[in-house]
Amino acid sequence: MEFFQIVILALVQGVTEFLPISSSAHLLLPSSLLGWPDQGLAFDVAVHVGSLLAVMIYFRDDILRLITAWFGGLNRGVELSASEQQDCRLAWFIILGTIPAGLAGLLFNDFIEAHLRSIAVVAFTTIAFGLLLQVADRRHSRDLESNVKTLANLTVKAVIFIGICQAFALIPGTSRSGVTITAALFLGIGRTDAARFSFLLSIPIIVLSGGFKAIELLNEDSVPWLELLLGASLSAISAYACIHYFLSYINRLGMLPFVIYRLGLGGVLAWIAWSV
Repeated sequence: MEFFQIVILALVQGVTEFLPISSSAHLLLPSSLLGWPDQGLAFDVAVHVGSLLAVMIYFRDDILRLITAWFGGLNRGVELSASEQQDCRLAWFIILGTIPAGLAGLLFNDFIEAHLRSIAVVAFTTIAFGLLLQVADRRHSRDLESNVKTLANLTVKAVIFIGICQAFALIPGTSRSGVTITAALFLGIGRTDAARFSFLLSIPIIVLSGGFKAIELLNEDSVPWLELLLGASLSAISAYACIHYFLSYINRLGMLPFVIYRLGLGGVLAWIAWSV
């Protein structure tokens, strides 16, 4: 790939990975509108590694606290404080919330790859799940403003529900962060906590999907390491900035700007699908 293409695709991946606007929908546009070649498996792995580094660096204190509490909870001889018990519980919830998407990936990945990667499907899911996000956010603002729940209010049933919803993100155009934030908002979780749980929940999923793709990468004959390093670095920087600003402004902005953007993007993709 050319330098300009690497920069654009890496930045797009980094920004859209954690915003509720679908990274797969955006990565279709350069090839559809500009005729760019497919970015390839190696580059796909690299930009996902960059996204993973960003979320792990941003939540490094949370991750360390959760891991410490989780291992402490496994040790019957250790008495956890109230906050450590909450962290241990959240760590288990992240594991539990990952299981549905992991199983769905193993069972349906080949079918999705073969039948659900068309521009028409991505256009539909971009619009449909964008409208669901708006419904969830309006319900959150109207009915739950005075009784917003936090991550401490999560239950096993709620986490299973969010995990099942996350499995739908295997369908291109859905947006992993978008569908998990939507599910959390429907459950009454506040916007910031919904986004925070979504981002923490993304870590094992990115590890699993990236690891799966990395195994496929072993069959590649040659690897352009400089391109991959540049792509991973730009993806990490843009993803880190995206997480920071999204969490800083989400309570003031709400989800409407992202919904409007999704509707416009879905319309463009529908036009492309209709024109082909």
